[in-house]
Amino acid sequence: MIYRAIESPIGPLLLAGTGGVLHCLRLPIRGRVAAPGDGWELQENSFREAKRQLDAYFARKLHAFELEMAPEGTPFQLEVWSALRRIPYGHTVAYSDIAALINRPGAVRAVGLANGANPIPIVIPCHRVIGRDRTLTGYGGGLEVKAFLLDLEGAEYRVPGESRRVPGLF
Repeated sequence: MIYRAIESPIGPLLLAGTGGVLHCLRLPIRGRVAAPGDGWELQENSFREAKRQLDAYFARKLHAFELEMAPEGTPFQLEVWSALRRIPYGHTVAYSDIAALINRPGAVRAVGLANGANPIPIVIPCHRVIGRDRTLTGYGGGLEVKAFLLDLEGAEYRVPGESRRVPGLF
């Protein structure tokens, strides 16, 4: 697998994949680039289109990613991740909404686990999934990053323990 790091407003992102197909996007860890996997090869000029689209997203000029991706997961995870890609820019949904969308209304916890295992965050927008009460819930990059991404998109949510609301749709 080849990889490269790119700068972003939330810190350095690590992109990895094969043949120009994105398999993984790792969020920063404590402001630093995440470690590549064993045996991965650095190729600084790889993933140009992914970089271009991510730059445009962070500049609020891109609302839907069109990248070749090959996330690896179980059939259930792949189904959840496909559903996540249908959440429009600037909108949020609850875990129960995703469970209903994939016709598994009793699988809310499993949806949460699949959401947390998303190997290509931002592009597969797991940050758009919030609690049923519209509060921010866990995110691999931290709640501050999740809030940043939702603010960037103008989405509505509540911060636990606060009454603050951000404009958008649910």
